[in-house]
Amino acid sequence: MEKKKDWWKESVVYQIYPKSFQDSDGDGIGDIKGITNRLEYLNELGINVIWICPIYKSPMDDGGYDISDYYQVDDMFGNNEDLDELINKAKMYDIEILMDLVVNHTSDEHEWFEKALADPKSKYRNYYVFKKGKDGGPPNNWRSYFGGSAWEKVDGEENMYYLHAFSKKQPDLNWENEELREEIYKMINYWLDKGLAGFRIDAILNIKKRFEYGFFEPDGEDDLVFIGKWILNQPGIEVWLNEMNEKTFLPHNSMTVAEADVPENRLKEYIGDNGYFSMVFDFSYTDIDVPETGEWYKQRNWTWEEMKENIYQSQYITQNNGWGALYLENHDQPRSINKYIPKEHINDYSKKMLATLFMMLRGTPFIYQGQELGMTNIAIKNIDIYDDIATKDQYKRAVLSGMSEEEALEHMNNRSRDNSRTPIQWDRSKNAGFSKSDNTWLPVNENYKLINAQSQREDEHSVLSYYKKLVALRTKSIFKDIVIYGEFGEFNIPESSIIAYERKLGHNKILVLINYESTKKSINLGNEFTNIILSNYEDSVINEDGHCTLRPFESIVITNIGDKIDENKK
Repeated sequence: MEKKKDWWKESVVYQIYPKSFQDSDGDGIGDIKGITNRLEYLNELGINVIWICPIYKSPMDDGGYDISDYYQVDDMFGNNEDLDELINKAKMYDIEILMDLVVNHTSDEHEWFEKALADPKSKYRNYYVFKKGKDGGPPNNWRSYFGGSAWEKVDGEENMYYLHAFSKKQPDLNWENEELREEIYKMINYWLDKGLAGFRIDAILNIKKRFEYGFFEPDGEDDLVFIGKWILNQPGIEVWLNEMNEKTFLPHNSMTVAEADVPENRLKEYIGDNGYFSMVFDFSYTDIDVPETGEWYKQRNWTWEEMKENIYQSQYITQNNGWGALYLENHDQPRSINKYIPKEHINDYSKKMLATLFMMLRGTPFIYQGQELGMTNIAIKNIDIYDDIATKDQYKRAVLSGMSEEEALEHMNNRSRDNSRTPIQWDRSKNAGFSKSDNTWLPVNENYKLINAQSQREDEHSVLSYYKKLVALRTKSIFKDIVIYGEFGEFNIPESSIIAYERKLGHNKILVLINYESTKKSINLGNEFTNIILSNYEDSVINEDGHCTLRPFESIVITNIGDKIDENKK
Protein backbone atom coordinates (compact mmCIF):
# COMPACT_ATOMS: atom_id res chain seq x y z
CA MET A 1 0.00 0.00 0.00
CA GLU A 2 1.44 3.33 -1.09
CA LYS A 3 1.81 5.57 1.95
CA LYS A 4 0.35 8.70 0.38
CA LYS A 5 -1.16 11.44 2.50
CA ASP A 6 -4.48 10.38 4.01
CA TRP A 7 -4.08 6.84 2.66
CA TRP A 8 -6.16 5.66 5.59
CA LYS A 9 -9.30 7.29 4.18
CA GLU A 10 -9.35 4.61 1.50
CA SER A 11 -8.84 1.75 3.96
CA VAL A 12 -11.20 -0.86 5.34
CA VAL A 13 -10.04 -2.07 8.74
CA TYR A 14 -10.55 -5.52 10.27
CA GLN A 15 -10.22 -5.71 14.04
CA ILE A 16 -8.73 -8.83 15.59
CA TYR A 17 -9.05 -9.88 19.22
CA PRO A 18 -6.04 -12.23 19.14
CA LYS A 19 -7.06 -14.55 21.98
CA SER A 20 -10.13 -15.52 19.96
CA PHE A 21 -9.02 -15.39 16.33
CA GLN A 22 -6.97 -18.54 15.64
CA ASP A 23 -5.04 -20.90 17.88
CA SER A 24 -2.03 -22.34 16.03
CA ASP A 25 -0.42 -24.36 18.84
CA GLY A 26 -3.37 -26.09 20.49
CA ASP A 27 -3.36 -24.35 23.87
CA GLY A 28 -6.89 -22.99 23.53
CA ILE A 29 -5.74 -19.38 23.05
CA GLY A 30 -5.35 -17.52 19.76
CA ASP A 31 -1.89 -16.31 18.77
CA ILE A 32 0.11 -14.32 16.21
CA LYS A 33 0.90 -17.31 14.00
CA GLY A 34 -2.83 -17.97 13.90
CA ILE A 35 -3.37 -14.51 12.42
CA THR A 36 -0.61 -15.08 9.87
CA ASN A 37 -2.23 -18.37 8.88
CA ARG A 38 -5.52 -16.59 8.13
CA LEU A 39 -4.16 -13.76 5.98
CA GLU A 40 -5.54 -15.37 2.82
CA TYR A 41 -9.06 -15.26 4.30
CA LEU A 42 -8.65 -11.57 5.18
CA ASN A 43 -7.32 -10.85 1.70
CA GLU A 44 -10.40 -12.53 0.22
CA LEU A 45 -12.62 -10.35 2.38
CA GLY A 46 -10.87 -7.39 0.77
CA ILE A 47 -9.72 -5.46 3.84
CA ASN A 48 -6.39 -3.66 3.74
CA VAL A 49 -5.67 -2.82 7.39
CA ILE A 50 -5.68 -5.08 10.46
CA TRP A 51 -6.02 -3.67 13.97
CA ILE A 52 -4.76 -6.15 16.56
CA CYS A 53 -5.82 -5.74 20.18
CA PRO A 54 -2.93 -5.73 22.70
CA ILE A 55 -0.37 -8.51 22.36
CA TYR A 56 2.26 -6.94 24.62
CA LYS A 57 3.57 -8.69 27.72
CA SER A 58 0.80 -8.55 30.32
CA PRO A 59 -0.68 -10.36 33.33
CA MET A 60 -3.99 -10.12 31.41
CA ASP A 61 -6.02 -8.60 34.23
CA ASP A 62 -7.88 -6.58 31.57
CA GLY A 63 -7.39 -8.54 28.38
CA GLY A 64 -3.91 -7.20 27.70
CA TYR A 65 -4.77 -3.53 28.30
CA ASP A 66 -2.59 -3.84 31.40
CA ILE A 67 0.87 -3.81 29.84
CA SER A 68 3.93 -4.90 31.81
CA ASP A 69 6.45 -4.51 28.96
CA TYR A 70 5.78 -2.30 25.93
CA TYR A 71 8.64 -3.81 23.94
CA GLN A 72 7.86 -7.54 24.22
CA VAL A 73 5.11 -9.75 22.82
CA ASP A 74 3.47 -11.82 25.54
CA ASP A 75 4.39 -15.52 25.50
CA MET A 76 0.68 -16.30 25.21
CA PHE A 77 0.72 -14.93 21.66
CA GLY A 78 4.23 -15.94 20.54
CA ASN A 79 7.26 -13.69 20.32
CA ASN A 80 8.61 -10.59 18.59
CA GLU A 81 9.85 -12.65 15.64
CA ASP A 82 6.31 -13.93 15.06
CA LEU A 83 5.10 -10.35 14.93
CA ASP A 84 7.83 -9.35 12.49
CA GLU A 85 6.75 -12.25 10.27
CA LEU A 86 3.10 -11.15 10.42
CA ILE A 87 3.96 -7.55 9.52
CA ASN A 88 6.07 -8.65 6.55
CA LYS A 89 3.66 -11.29 5.22
CA ALA A 90 0.71 -8.93 5.56
CA LYS A 91 2.54 -6.42 3.37
CA MET A 92 2.69 -9.10 0.65
CA TYR A 93 -1.12 -8.85 0.57
CA ASP A 94 -0.97 -5.03 0.74
CA ILE A 95 -2.34 -5.24 4.27
CA GLU A 96 -1.05 -2.87 6.92
CA ILE A 97 -0.98 -3.53 10.68
CA LEU A 98 -2.22 -1.32 13.52
CA MET A 99 -1.58 -2.17 17.16
CA ASP A 100 -3.20 -0.84 20.30
CA LEU A 101 -1.48 2.03 22.08
CA VAL A 102 -2.20 2.02 25.81
CA VAL A 103 -0.50 4.95 27.49
CA ASN A 104 -2.95 6.19 30.11
CA HIS A 105 -1.79 3.41 32.44
CA THR A 106 0.44 0.36 32.70
CA SER A 107 0.18 -2.89 34.59
CA ASP A 108 1.14 -2.82 38.26
CA GLU A 109 3.69 -5.44 37.20
CA HIS A 110 5.48 -3.02 34.89
CA GLU A 111 9.10 -2.40 35.92
CA TRP A 112 8.37 1.32 36.36
CA PHE A 113 5.62 0.74 38.89
CA GLU A 114 7.53 -1.94 40.76
CA LYS A 115 10.42 0.50 41.16
CA ALA A 116 8.01 3.26 42.19
CA LEU A 117 6.69 1.07 45.00
CA ALA A 118 10.11 -0.20 46.04
CA ASP A 119 11.58 3.28 46.49
CA PRO A 120 9.32 6.30 47.14
CA LYS A 121 12.27 8.59 46.42
CA SER A 122 13.10 7.08 43.02
CA LYS A 123 12.28 8.94 39.80
CA TYR A 124 9.68 6.28 39.01
CA ARG A 125 7.45 7.46 41.85
CA ASN A 126 6.79 10.49 39.66
CA TYR A 127 5.91 8.26 36.67
CA TYR A 128 2.53 7.57 38.35
CA VAL A 129 -0.13 9.46 40.33
CA PHE A 130 0.43 9.03 44.07
CA LYS A 131 -1.50 11.13 46.61
CA LYS A 132 -1.86 11.22 50.36
CA GLY A 133 -5.20 10.12 51.79
CA LYS A 134 -7.76 12.31 53.54
CA ASP A 135 -9.48 11.75 56.88
CA GLY A 136 -8.22 8.20 57.19
CA GLY A 137 -9.37 7.16 53.73
CA PRO A 138 -8.66 7.75 50.00
CA PRO A 139 -8.06 11.29 48.71
CA ASN A 140 -11.64 11.43 47.35
CA ASN A 141 -14.58 9.19 46.41
CA TRP A 142 -13.93 8.80 42.69
CA ARG A 143 -15.26 5.57 41.18
CA SER A 144 -13.08 3.79 38.64
CA TYR A 145 -14.46 2.76 35.26
CA PHE A 146 -14.51 -0.83 36.45
CA GLY A 147 -16.24 -0.04 39.74
CA GLY A 148 -14.98 0.50 43.26
CA SER A 149 -12.68 3.26 44.43
CA ALA A 150 -10.23 4.69 41.88
CA TRP A 151 -7.62 4.76 44.68
CA GLU A 152 -5.59 1.86 46.04
CA LYS A 153 -3.68 2.09 49.32
CA VAL A 154 0.06 1.52 49.06
CA ASP A 155 1.17 -1.37 51.24
CA GLY A 156 3.74 -0.48 53.86
CA GLU A 157 3.26 3.28 53.55
CA GLU A 158 1.10 5.33 55.86
CA ASN A 159 -1.70 7.32 54.23
CA MET A 160 -0.48 6.89 50.63
CA TYR A 161 -2.62 5.93 47.62
CA TYR A 162 -2.17 5.54 43.87
CA LEU A 163 -4.74 6.37 41.19
CA HIS A 164 -6.21 3.77 38.83
CA ALA A 165 -9.02 4.94 36.54
CA PHE A 166 -9.49 1.32 35.53
CA SER A 167 -8.60 -1.75 37.64
CA LYS A 168 -6.28 -1.56 40.66
CA LYS A 169 -3.75 -3.49 38.57
CA GLN A 170 -3.70 -0.59 36.06
CA PRO A 171 -2.05 2.40 37.78
CA ASP A 172 -2.41 5.67 35.87
CA LEU A 173 0.70 7.23 34.38
CA ASN A 174 1.64 10.81 35.29
CA TRP A 175 1.75 12.68 31.99
CA GLU A 176 2.77 15.86 33.80
CA ASN A 177 6.24 14.29 33.96
CA GLU A 178 8.22 15.21 30.82
CA GLU A 179 10.64 12.32 31.28
CA LEU A 180 7.71 9.87 31.30
CA ARG A 181 6.30 11.39 28.11
CA GLU A 182 9.66 11.03 26.36
CA GLU A 183 9.77 7.34 27.35
CA ILE A 184 6.35 6.89 25.74
CA TYR A 185 7.37 8.64 22.52
CA LYS A 186 10.51 6.53 22.31
CA MET A 187 8.38 3.39 22.55
CA ILE A 188 5.91 4.58 19.91
CA ASN A 189 8.71 5.31 17.43
CA TYR A 190 10.25 1.90 18.11
CA TRP A 191 7.14 0.18 16.78
CA LEU A 192 6.58 2.58 13.88
CA ASP A 193 10.19 2.12 12.78
CA LYS A 194 9.56 -1.65 12.70
CA GLY A 195 6.87 -1.22 10.05
CA LEU A 196 3.60 -0.67 11.88
CA ALA A 197 1.22 1.61 10.00
CA GLY A 198 -0.11 3.18 13.18
CA PHE A 199 -2.21 2.66 16.28
CA ARG A 200 -5.66 2.48 17.74
CA ILE A 201 -5.18 4.63 20.83
CA ASP A 202 -6.86 3.50 24.02
CA ALA A 203 -8.45 5.78 26.66
CA ILE A 204 -6.33 8.73 25.51
CA LEU A 205 -8.66 11.45 26.81
CA ASN A 206 -7.92 10.34 30.38
CA ILE A 207 -4.25 11.32 30.44
CA LYS A 208 -4.83 14.83 31.89
CA LYS A 209 -6.13 14.79 35.49
CA ARG A 210 -7.80 17.57 37.48
CA PHE A 211 -7.17 16.39 41.02
CA GLU A 212 -9.34 17.49 43.92
CA TYR A 213 -9.53 16.32 47.52
CA GLY A 214 -12.93 15.79 49.10
CA PHE A 215 -16.16 13.81 49.20
CA PHE A 216 -18.33 14.55 46.18
CA GLU A 217 -22.06 13.92 45.76
CA PRO A 218 -22.41 10.17 45.00
CA ASP A 219 -24.19 9.06 41.82
CA GLY A 220 -24.68 5.39 42.76
CA GLU A 221 -25.49 2.97 45.56
CA ASP A 222 -21.78 2.64 46.38
CA ASP A 223 -21.32 6.23 47.70
CA LEU A 224 -18.88 6.90 44.85
CA VAL A 225 -18.95 9.32 41.92
CA PHE A 226 -18.00 8.71 38.27
CA ILE A 227 -14.38 9.77 37.72
CA GLY A 228 -14.91 11.11 34.19
CA LYS A 229 -15.68 14.69 35.22
CA TRP A 230 -12.12 15.08 36.52
CA ILE A 231 -10.09 13.14 33.98
CA LEU A 232 -11.85 13.31 30.60
CA ASN A 233 -10.58 15.86 28.06
CA GLN A 234 -9.28 18.29 30.66
CA PRO A 235 -7.84 21.70 29.68
CA GLY A 236 -4.18 21.39 28.73
CA ILE A 237 -4.44 17.90 27.23
CA GLU A 238 -4.02 19.46 23.77
CA VAL A 239 -0.39 20.35 24.54
CA TRP A 240 0.56 16.73 25.10
CA LEU A 241 -1.51 15.38 22.19
CA ASN A 242 0.15 17.82 19.81
CA GLU A 243 3.57 16.97 21.21
CA MET A 244 2.98 13.24 20.76
CA ASN A 245 1.75 13.74 17.20
CA GLU A 246 4.71 15.87 16.15
CA LYS A 247 7.29 13.55 17.71
CA THR A 248 5.85 10.22 16.54
CA PHE A 249 2.85 9.97 14.19
CA LEU A 250 3.48 12.81 11.75
CA PRO A 251 7.03 11.81 10.76
CA HIS A 252 5.77 8.27 9.96
CA ASN A 253 2.55 9.32 8.15
CA SER A 254 0.75 7.05 10.59
CA MET A 255 -2.89 6.07 10.74
CA THR A 256 -4.20 6.84 14.22
CA VAL A 257 -7.69 6.26 15.53
CA ALA A 258 -8.41 7.45 19.04
CA GLU A 259 -10.89 6.04 21.51
CA ALA A 260 -12.04 9.54 22.34
CA ASP A 261 -15.48 11.04 22.90
CA VAL A 262 -14.49 14.57 21.89
CA PRO A 263 -16.82 17.58 22.41
CA GLU A 264 -18.04 19.05 19.11
CA ASN A 265 -16.39 22.42 19.73
CA ARG A 266 -12.96 20.75 19.94
CA LEU A 267 -13.35 18.09 17.26
CA LYS A 268 -11.41 19.98 14.56
CA GLU A 269 -8.39 20.05 16.88
CA TYR A 270 -8.45 16.28 16.98
CA ILE A 271 -9.35 15.21 13.42
CA GLY A 272 -9.01 18.31 11.25
CA ASP A 273 -6.29 18.83 8.63
CA ASN A 274 -3.77 19.49 11.39
CA GLY A 275 -5.43 17.30 14.00
CA TYR A 276 -3.74 15.16 16.62
CA PHE A 277 -5.19 11.97 15.10
CA SER A 278 -6.41 10.65 11.75
CA MET A 279 -9.86 9.95 13.18
CA VAL A 280 -11.78 9.22 16.36
CA PHE A 281 -14.46 6.67 17.12
CA ASP A 282 -17.98 7.93 17.67
CA PHE A 283 -19.95 6.38 20.55
CA SER A 284 -23.29 8.15 20.04
CA TYR A 285 -25.00 5.19 18.41
CA THR A 286 -22.85 2.26 19.55
CA ASP A 287 -23.38 3.18 23.21
CA ILE A 288 -26.97 4.28 22.71
CA ASP A 289 -28.13 1.63 25.19
CA VAL A 290 -25.75 2.69 27.98
CA PRO A 291 -26.59 5.32 30.67
CA GLU A 292 -24.20 8.25 31.10
CA THR A 293 -22.86 6.72 34.32
CA GLY A 294 -21.65 3.67 32.37
CA GLU A 295 -23.84 1.33 34.41
CA TRP A 296 -24.90 -0.81 31.46
CA TYR A 297 -26.76 -3.31 33.62
CA LYS A 298 -29.40 -0.51 33.72
CA GLN A 299 -29.74 -0.42 29.94
CA ARG A 300 -31.66 2.53 28.45
CA ASN A 301 -34.89 2.11 26.51
CA TRP A 302 -33.47 3.61 23.32
CA THR A 303 -35.36 3.84 20.02
CA TRP A 304 -34.41 3.57 16.36
CA GLU A 305 -35.55 7.17 15.93
CA GLU A 306 -32.78 8.14 18.37
CA MET A 307 -30.39 5.86 16.51
CA LYS A 308 -31.15 7.57 13.21
CA GLU A 309 -30.81 11.03 14.74
CA ASN A 310 -27.48 10.13 16.35
CA ILE A 311 -26.09 8.71 13.10
CA TYR A 312 -27.12 11.78 11.10
CA GLN A 313 -25.79 14.19 13.70
CA SER A 314 -22.51 12.29 13.99
CA GLN A 315 -22.04 12.27 10.21
CA TYR A 316 -22.69 16.00 9.84
CA ILE A 317 -20.51 16.98 12.79
CA THR A 318 -17.62 14.77 11.73
CA GLN A 319 -17.88 15.83 8.09
CA ASN A 320 -17.66 19.49 9.11
CA ASN A 321 -14.57 18.91 11.22
CA GLY A 322 -12.50 16.13 9.66
CA TRP A 323 -12.61 12.37 9.27
CA GLY A 324 -14.35 9.66 11.31
CA ALA A 325 -14.13 5.95 12.14
CA LEU A 326 -17.23 3.81 11.55
CA TYR A 327 -18.11 0.75 13.59
CA LEU A 328 -20.98 -1.23 15.08
CA GLU A 329 -18.94 -3.87 16.91
CA ASN A 330 -15.63 -4.12 18.73
CA HIS A 331 -14.09 -5.99 21.66
CA ASP A 332 -15.92 -3.69 24.12
CA GLN A 333 -19.38 -4.25 22.62
CA PRO A 334 -21.84 -7.14 22.43
CA ARG A 335 -22.73 -8.43 18.97
CA SER A 336 -24.56 -5.72 17.02
CA ILE A 337 -27.32 -7.98 15.72
CA ASN A 338 -28.40 -8.72 19.30
CA LYS A 339 -28.21 -5.09 20.36
CA TYR A 340 -30.12 -3.52 17.50
CA ILE A 341 -32.55 -6.19 16.31
CA PRO A 342 -35.29 -7.98 18.31
CA LYS A 343 -34.52 -11.65 18.86
CA GLU A 344 -37.41 -12.85 16.70
CA HIS A 345 -36.13 -10.85 13.71
CA ILE A 346 -32.48 -11.90 13.74
CA ASN A 347 -31.77 -13.34 10.29
CA ASP A 348 -29.52 -12.78 7.29
CA TYR A 349 -31.67 -9.90 6.04
CA SER A 350 -31.35 -7.91 9.27
CA LYS A 351 -27.63 -8.73 9.50
CA LYS A 352 -27.02 -7.46 5.97
CA MET A 353 -29.17 -4.39 6.66
CA LEU A 354 -26.89 -3.41 9.57
CA ALA A 355 -23.84 -4.02 7.39
CA THR A 356 -25.19 -1.70 4.68
CA LEU A 357 -26.14 0.97 7.21
CA PHE A 358 -22.65 1.49 8.60
CA MET A 359 -20.45 0.48 5.65
CA MET A 360 -21.97 3.11 3.33
CA LEU A 361 -21.51 6.04 5.72
CA ARG A 362 -18.71 8.58 5.33
CA GLY A 363 -15.55 7.54 7.20
CA THR A 364 -13.20 4.59 7.53
CA PRO A 365 -15.13 1.41 8.42
CA PHE A 366 -13.91 -1.03 11.08
CA ILE A 367 -15.23 -4.59 10.80
CA TYR A 368 -14.86 -6.64 13.98
CA GLN A 369 -13.90 -10.31 13.68
CA GLY A 370 -16.96 -12.51 13.19
CA GLN A 371 -19.18 -9.54 12.37
CA GLU A 372 -18.76 -10.40 8.69
CA LEU A 373 -20.27 -13.81 9.50
CA GLY A 374 -23.17 -12.44 11.51
CA MET A 375 -21.95 -14.00 14.76
CA THR A 376 -24.30 -13.58 17.72
CA ASN A 377 -24.17 -13.20 21.50
CA ILE A 378 -23.51 -16.27 23.60
CA ALA A 379 -25.78 -17.46 26.42
CA ILE A 380 -23.58 -18.07 29.47
CA LYS A 381 -25.28 -19.80 32.40
CA ASN A 382 -22.87 -19.00 35.21
CA ILE A 383 -21.16 -15.71 36.08
CA ASP A 384 -17.97 -17.62 36.93
CA ILE A 385 -17.55 -18.57 33.25
CA TYR A 386 -17.15 -14.93 32.26
CA ASP A 387 -13.59 -13.68 31.87
CA ASP A 388 -14.25 -9.93 31.56
CA ILE A 389 -13.44 -7.89 34.66
CA ALA A 390 -16.04 -5.22 33.80
CA THR A 391 -18.78 -7.83 33.44
CA LYS A 392 -18.07 -9.23 36.88
CA ASP A 393 -18.22 -5.74 38.37
CA GLN A 394 -21.48 -4.90 36.60
CA TYR A 395 -22.98 -8.18 37.83
CA LYS A 396 -22.09 -7.33 41.45
CA ARG A 397 -23.53 -3.84 41.10
CA ALA A 398 -26.70 -5.19 39.50
CA VAL A 399 -27.24 -7.55 42.44
CA LEU A 400 -26.41 -4.71 44.85
CA SER A 401 -29.11 -2.58 43.19
CA GLY A 402 -31.74 -5.17 44.02
CA MET A 403 -31.78 -7.46 40.99
CA SER A 404 -31.95 -11.20 41.49
CA GLU A 405 -28.90 -13.19 40.38
CA GLU A 406 -30.95 -14.55 37.46
CA GLU A 407 -31.94 -11.05 36.31
CA ALA A 408 -28.38 -9.78 36.67
CA LEU A 409 -27.01 -12.69 34.63
CA GLU A 410 -29.56 -12.01 31.89
CA HIS A 411 -28.30 -8.43 31.65
CA MET A 412 -24.72 -9.72 31.42
CA ASN A 413 -25.73 -12.05 28.59
CA ASN A 414 -27.21 -9.07 26.77
CA ARG A 415 -24.34 -6.59 27.12
CA SER A 416 -21.13 -8.28 28.30
CA ARG A 417 -17.96 -7.59 26.34
CA ASP A 418 -17.31 -11.33 26.36
CA ASN A 419 -20.13 -11.71 23.81
CA SER A 420 -17.74 -10.45 21.15
CA ARG A 421 -14.70 -12.21 22.57
CA THR A 422 -15.82 -15.80 22.04
CA PRO A 423 -13.72 -17.71 19.48
CA ILE A 424 -14.40 -16.91 15.84
CA GLN A 425 -16.37 -19.62 14.06
CA TRP A 426 -14.32 -20.93 11.13
CA ASP A 427 -16.01 -24.24 10.31
CA ARG A 428 -18.14 -27.12 11.65
CA SER A 429 -15.25 -29.05 13.21
CA LYS A 430 -14.27 -29.21 16.88
CA ASN A 431 -14.28 -25.76 18.55
CA ALA A 432 -15.46 -24.27 15.26
CA GLY A 433 -11.96 -24.74 13.83
CA PHE A 434 -10.53 -22.20 16.26
CA SER A 435 -8.46 -24.65 18.33
CA LYS A 436 -7.74 -28.34 18.77
CA SER A 437 -7.60 -27.93 22.53
CA ASP A 438 -10.15 -29.59 24.82
CA ASN A 439 -10.43 -26.29 26.68
CA THR A 440 -10.69 -22.96 24.88
CA TRP A 441 -10.14 -19.83 26.99
CA LEU A 442 -13.78 -18.81 26.46
CA PRO A 443 -16.53 -21.19 25.31
CA VAL A 444 -17.31 -21.47 21.61
CA ASN A 445 -20.85 -20.36 20.78
CA GLU A 446 -23.07 -23.42 20.36
CA ASN A 447 -24.45 -22.13 17.05
CA TYR A 448 -21.11 -22.54 15.23
CA LYS A 449 -22.42 -25.33 12.98
CA LEU A 450 -25.01 -22.90 11.62
CA ILE A 451 -22.81 -19.79 11.55
CA ASN A 452 -19.25 -20.30 10.28
CA ALA A 453 -16.87 -19.02 7.62
CA GLN A 454 -16.53 -22.30 5.72
CA SER A 455 -20.22 -22.61 4.88
CA GLN A 456 -20.51 -18.92 4.06
CA ARG A 457 -17.52 -18.88 1.73
CA GLU A 458 -19.36 -21.48 -0.36
CA ASP A 459 -22.63 -19.49 -0.42
CA GLU A 460 -22.85 -16.45 -2.68
CA HIS A 461 -25.92 -15.23 -0.75
CA SER A 462 -24.31 -15.44 2.72
CA VAL A 463 -23.60 -12.60 5.12
CA LEU A 464 -19.87 -13.04 4.40
CA SER A 465 -20.42 -12.76 0.65
CA TYR A 466 -22.46 -9.60 1.23
CA TYR A 467 -19.67 -8.03 3.31
CA LYS A 468 -17.25 -8.80 0.47
CA LYS A 469 -19.49 -6.84 -1.90
CA LEU A 470 -19.65 -3.89 0.49
CA VAL A 471 -15.87 -3.88 0.92
CA ALA A 472 -15.40 -4.08 -2.86
CA LEU A 473 -17.65 -1.02 -3.30
CA ARG A 474 -15.14 0.93 -1.22
CA THR A 475 -11.94 -0.52 -2.64
CA LYS A 476 -12.42 -1.71 -6.25
CA SER A 477 -15.66 -0.48 -7.81
CA ILE A 478 -16.27 2.46 -10.14
CA PHE A 479 -18.24 3.96 -7.25
CA LYS A 480 -15.22 3.93 -4.94
CA ASP A 481 -14.60 7.69 -4.91
CA ILE A 482 -18.25 8.50 -4.17
CA VAL A 483 -18.43 6.00 -1.31
CA ILE A 484 -15.17 7.23 0.22
CA TYR A 485 -15.12 10.95 -0.47
CA GLY A 486 -18.75 11.78 -1.20
CA GLU A 487 -20.45 14.19 1.19
CA PHE A 488 -23.09 12.79 3.52
CA GLY A 489 -26.57 14.24 3.39
CA GLU A 490 -29.99 13.25 4.68
CA PHE A 491 -32.49 12.28 1.95
CA ASN A 492 -35.88 13.64 2.89
CA ILE A 493 -38.83 11.31 2.50
CA PRO A 494 -42.25 11.42 4.21
CA GLU A 495 -41.79 7.98 5.79
CA SER A 496 -39.98 8.74 9.05
CA SER A 497 -39.24 5.16 10.08
CA ILE A 498 -36.65 4.72 7.34
CA ILE A 499 -33.01 5.74 7.31
CA ALA A 500 -32.31 7.39 3.97
CA TYR A 501 -29.07 9.18 3.17
CA GLU A 502 -27.07 10.31 0.15
CA ARG A 503 -23.39 10.27 -0.65
CA LYS A 504 -22.63 12.98 -3.20
CA LEU A 505 -19.49 13.78 -5.21
CA GLY A 506 -20.18 16.53 -7.73
CA HIS A 507 -23.26 15.44 -9.69
CA ASN A 508 -22.69 11.78 -8.95
CA LYS A 509 -24.78 10.41 -6.10
CA ILE A 510 -25.49 7.24 -4.18
CA LEU A 511 -28.69 6.83 -2.16
CA VAL A 512 -28.86 4.38 0.74
CA LEU A 513 -32.28 3.19 1.97
CA ILE A 514 -32.60 1.28 5.24
CA ASN A 515 -35.83 -0.23 6.58
CA TYR A 516 -35.01 -1.01 10.20
CA GLU A 517 -38.46 -2.38 11.02
CA SER A 518 -40.29 -5.67 10.46
CA THR A 519 -43.07 -4.10 8.36
CA LYS A 520 -43.18 -3.05 4.70
CA LYS A 521 -42.65 0.63 3.83
CA SER A 522 -43.75 2.30 0.58
CA ILE A 523 -41.87 5.39 -0.59
CA ASN A 524 -41.53 7.48 -3.72
CA LEU A 525 -38.01 8.52 -4.71
CA GLY A 526 -38.84 10.60 -7.78
CA ASN A 527 -37.03 9.86 -11.02
CA GLU A 528 -33.41 10.69 -10.11
CA PHE A 529 -32.33 7.33 -8.69
CA THR A 530 -32.83 4.36 -11.00
CA ASN A 531 -29.79 2.06 -10.88
CA ILE A 532 -29.60 -0.44 -7.99
CA ILE A 533 -25.98 -1.16 -7.05
CA LEU A 534 -26.55 -3.50 -4.13
CA SER A 535 -29.42 -4.88 -2.08
CA ASN A 536 -29.79 -7.42 0.71
CA TYR A 537 -32.78 -8.93 -1.13
CA GLU A 538 -32.10 -10.60 -4.47
CA ASP A 539 -35.08 -9.04 -6.26
CA SER A 540 -35.26 -5.42 -5.11
CA VAL A 541 -37.08 -3.13 -7.55
CA ILE A 542 -37.37 0.61 -8.14
CA ASN A 543 -40.30 1.31 -10.47
CA GLU A 544 -39.94 3.70 -13.40
CA ASP A 545 -42.01 6.27 -11.55
CA GLY A 546 -39.63 6.06 -8.57
CA HIS A 547 -41.97 4.05 -6.37
CA CYS A 548 -40.29 1.55 -4.07
CA THR A 549 -41.59 -0.88 -1.45
CA LEU A 550 -39.05 -1.79 1.22
CA ARG A 551 -39.64 -5.17 2.78
CA PRO A 552 -38.78 -5.97 6.43
CA PHE A 553 -35.14 -5.01 7.13
CA GLU A 554 -34.49 -4.38 3.44
CA SER A 555 -31.54 -2.20 2.46
CA ILE A 556 -30.91 -0.84 -1.04
CA VAL A 557 -27.98 1.11 -2.45
CA ILE A 558 -28.97 3.11 -5.56
CA THR A 559 -27.18 5.58 -7.83
CA ASN A 560 -28.30 8.38 -10.11
CA ILE A 561 -25.84 7.31 -12.81
CA GLY A 562 -25.61 4.35 -15.15
CA ASP A 563 -22.71 1.96 -15.45
CA LYS A 564 -20.12 4.72 -15.93
CA ILE A 565 -19.10 7.55 -13.66
CA ASP A 566 -19.40 11.02 -15.21
CA GLU A 567 -15.78 12.09 -14.70
CA ASN A 568 -16.51 15.59 -16.02
CA LYS A 569 -19.12 16.24 -13.34
CA LYS A 570 -17.08 15.31 -10.28
